[in-house]
Amino acid sequence: MLTSEFDYHLPEDRIAQQPLEPRDASRLLVVHRATGEFEHRTFRDIVEYLRPGDLLVANETRVIPARLRAVKDPSGGRVEVLLLARRDPLRWEALVRGRRVPVGQRLRFPAPGDASGPAASVAATVEAITPSGGRLLRFDAPVDGRLQSLGEVPLPPYIHQALDDPERYQTVYACAEGSTAAPTAGLHFTPELMARTRELGVAWATVLLHIGLDTFRPVTEERVEDHQIHTEYCRLGAEAADAVNRARAEGRRVIAVGTTSVRVLETAARAVEGATVAPEGTRVAPEGTRVREWDGPTDLFITPGYRFRVVDALVTNFHLPRSSLLMLVSAFATRDLIMRAYEEAIREGYRFYSLGDSMLIL
Repeated sequence: MLTSEFDYHLPEDRIAQQPLEPRDASRLLVVHRATGEFEHRTFRDIVEYLRPGDLLVANETRVIPARLRAVKDPSGGRVEVLLLARRDPLRWEALVRGRRVPVGQRLRFPAPGDASGPAASVAATVEAITPSGGRLLRFDAPVDGRLQSLGEVPLPPYIHQALDDPERYQTVYACAEGSTAAPTAGLHFTPELMARTRELGVAWATVLLHIGLDTFRPVTEERVEDHQIHTEYCRLGAEAADAVNRARAEGRRVIAVGTTSVRVLETAARAVEGATVAPEGTRVAPEGTRVREWDGPTDLFITPGYRFRVVDALVTNFHLPRSSLLMLVSAFATRDLIMRAYEEAIREGYRFYSLGDSMLIL
């Protein structure tokens, strides 16, 4: 499968730079897989497509202030650091932007406005260069509790305007800190809209996946099969697993809010004993597939040909060309239908990417 099959042209003015207010005022493109038909709605209209008994599953991760300013010690040269993933209490994988940051380089992270010198700063040493060209940083002391004073919430590079309210890059249910980017499909929900869904008899469950840069990074290999996705930490707790299993057993729909929720659910289903392997190498769920608790890494890379085992419908934003996320939604609804949906969205003036409009794939 060629990566070029997941490319498309997007006019730059379609990249959303600011979120709409209120959150649920964004547009919603409803995609019907059975018929190939589209409907153009507003996100708050999603309640018209939900049924009593549906289970919405959302990612409760919260974006951390992962963008840090640093100076090289002793030269004083300035670099920018984007923390990607915490490996242990002292070590973080990070992207470092600046000239010549070799292994052994000492970095100092002064708090904004801190002029009191090195003794008052957080410091780290570059321990290794990662396979993707990033850096493994070893801090002198745990830095988690200092991030609020040291860093800022990172926005994707295609967003060129600062947000008036940084909380607009967090979902209203975000609570577990650890992500470099927001699970953007959930940005459209308001507390009031969530309450309306519950009044309809729709249930909610939460999962956790801390999003790293690799989720959004374009696939650069010519063949999709040659791309290796990095691992990300995810968790499906006992209560959520029970809710999913009850819904599956009773024939109720499991609706994933975002591609990260899909990856958690399908990772937890893949872990269930009794799953078989299809001749072509894709995994097939036995009848009445269940999920089990999961707490650990996932490297699940979903591409066309994957057989979904848990997810019945999907809420998602519009994704970058050649990205693993576009490949995932193409696996869920076929590449041809998704590409046709994207053409429709561009033609109809939808706003794209993290702060843009959304799709409901049924």
